[in-house]
Amino acid sequence: MHDHAYSDPDRAAVHRVIAQRRDMRHFIGGVVDDDVLVRLLTAAHHAPSVGLMQPWRFIRVTDPGLRVAIHGLVEVERERTAEALGERSDEFMRLKVEGVLECAELLVVALGDDRERHVFGRRTMPQMDLASAACAIQNLWLAARAEGLGMGWVSLFEPDDLRRLLGMPAGSEPVAVLCLGPVEEFYDRPMLEETGWVVARPLTDLVSVNGWA
Repeated sequence: MHDHAYSDPDRAAVHRVIAQRRDMRHFIGGVVDDDVLVRLLTAAHHAPSVGLMQPWRFIRVTDPGLRVAIHGLVEVERERTAEALGERSDEFMRLKVEGVLECAELLVVALGDDRERHVFGRRTMPQMDLASAACAIQNLWLAARAEGLGMGWVSLFEPDDLRRLLGMPAGSEPVAVLCLGPVEEFYDRPMLEETGWVVARPLTDLVSVNGWA
């Protein structure tokens, strides 16, 4: 064991929460205590970011009318996605792809409007701002699972429409609608596997040595 390694139980807990994290769609209402929400957002804010740019912005949606409006944007894109899927359209429409109206908390994660000034690590790969925000979302996701809360990442929306709805400044970009809250149970496997939509690929298919394979 390396000198800086955590104890066996601590390491096991880290790997357990990673393995048991799920993209949740089924929520049972309830609440997320304020102190828990602060812990989750703090975990997100501790995420690594390229050049320490911290491009993430978190918007907590507490207005019921705004939540309904966001659900409307998601529903429009759900129908457009179904149309784009062609022969799998009906199958897709039977999937539950969001929990916007049922979850205890609704968060929107966005890229800030000032991120273009960050050059360190982005000169050849400007998309690293998005990669950094994704790390923050993953931190929040894992922390939520550790708290016994479900979280689902919804990406079915037109970014410009959501940006206007939330009064976000030019140059900013919403990247995720996060449904967060208590769930009756966690899926044993990813929901899209359980419903037969897709089968996850094994790690061995995605690892190679010294070049693409």
